[in-house]
Amino acid sequence: MLITPDIELRRAVPEDAQALADAVVRNREFMKTWEPYRSEEYYTAQEQAERIAEPGGALWLLFDRAAGGRVVGRAALNGIHLGPLCSASLGYWVDSDYRGRGLIPAAVEEVCRAARDEMGLHRVEAGTLTDNEASQRVLAKCGFVRYGLAPNFLHINGGWRDHVLFQRILHDDPPAYGRG
Repeated sequence: MLITPDIELRRAVPEDAQALADAVVRNREFMKTWEPYRSEEYYTAQEQAERIAEPGGALWLLFDRAAGGRVVGRAALNGIHLGPLCSASLGYWVDSDYRGRGLIPAAVEEVCRAARDEMGLHRVEAGTLTDNEASQRVLAKCGFVRYGLAPNFLHINGGWRDHVLFQRILHDDPPAYGRG
């Protein structure tokens, strides 16, 4: 789907691994503040291909068509649980040169639509560092509600960091096995 005339959001395929690796390398220093430690392997096409193919997750990429299809962001659902939970965790980032353009809110809305309509999920959760106000604004704009604080939640940038927890309820229908 087109988010802007030049920015496309679509599900990642294995052939996107090199473009995704290029994006994570390009944003390595920028993302250091917000993400856990990453091994050198993380920055390779092989590792990114494995992440694209990882079971229990779904990955979407933002591509700048005007820049030759360069990957400029990603959104992912991880830890997808079906059955009575019907939930997943959301993570996302945007290239440092593309911040403030409304790309991530549009991507989050599409991921939540797919989570509800294609995967049958009831709930999506997300967490942000307590001082990541930009990400908290994205979540609020996309209908996520703050529901807690997780002390020492993730080891990021050299220390255990507190996270603000958010969730979005997608629908109130019963799980797929309970329908009908």
